[in-house]
Amino acid sequence: MSLLLTVLEIVAPVFILAAIGFGWVRLGYEYKMDFVTRLTMTLSVPCLIFMSLVGTELDPKAVSALSLAAVLSYGALTLVTAAVLFALRLSMRSYLAPLIFGNTGNLGLPVALFAFGETGLGYAVVVFAVMAVWSFTFGVWVVSGGGSITRALKEPLLWGTVLGGIFLWQGWQVPVFLGNTLSLLGQISIPVMLLTLGVAVARLTPSSILKAMALSLLKLVLCVGTAWTAGRLFGLSDEAFAILVIQLATPVAVTSFLLAEKYGADSDAVAGLVVVSTLVAVPALPIMLAVLL
Repeated sequence: MSLLLTVLEIVAPVFILAAIGFGWVRLGYEYKMDFVTRLTMTLSVPCLIFMSLVGTELDPKAVSALSLAAVLSYGALTLVTAAVLFALRLSMRSYLAPLIFGNTGNLGLPVALFAFGETGLGYAVVVFAVMAVWSFTFGVWVVSGGGSITRALKEPLLWGTVLGGIFLWQGWQVPVFLGNTLSLLGQISIPVMLLTLGVAVARLTPSSILKAMALSLLKLVLCVGTAWTAGRLFGLSDEAFAILVIQLATPVAVTSFLLAEKYGADSDAVAGLVVVSTLVAVPALPIMLAVLL
């Protein structure tokens, strides 16, 4: 019973805030998605990443091991998922990126914070950073049908991660006034991202529910299996291992829908994956937390 209460305490704020965002737009209130997304992804989240790395007490060796495990996980997941889609004769442009990249920001970071505190958030930021770099390079390249893979160099997320990693490695600190300012900016991101998740789901119009359900379950199995294998291979600590598994197992990100819409992939199919995989996460995340805690 105590384990159940612990899990509920972790996941309840996540889904309550998402439900508030969902209800907000269903009631007809305005929500400036473009502005909020730009604010969080270009300002708030980079500050959160930077200050999480600067202020963490994580062992640099543990961070390195988790980073390598995350790189291996996403690399292996990319190859396996591509092979499955090829065998099923499904579009790589439409399905590959959504099945690889989960909602490690809007959902993964809050879950890690509520489940494992600041240490867990620090680990989650590492996995999120690896995902973001791979998503904004390879992911965009696949969805757009080719082109430049240097998009990540223009992303504040990348530079927040790089600078935070340098400060962590060197043991540097930021002035108190600057650290307090960046921390306040970073604290915006957690509740806003959860509200935005609910808003985005409320605005989607999914189709092909059965196919979306099958692919969502396939994604969950492949992601958990890949992360579990990589985590054990690198001998991660229990906390880092749990974060790796949870982050990779997060549902399809709304970003995947936005990219599909922008570059002319099958955005309706991706919308179905976002909605259905998020619904699958409602029971899946508590079960995983119960196993990993």
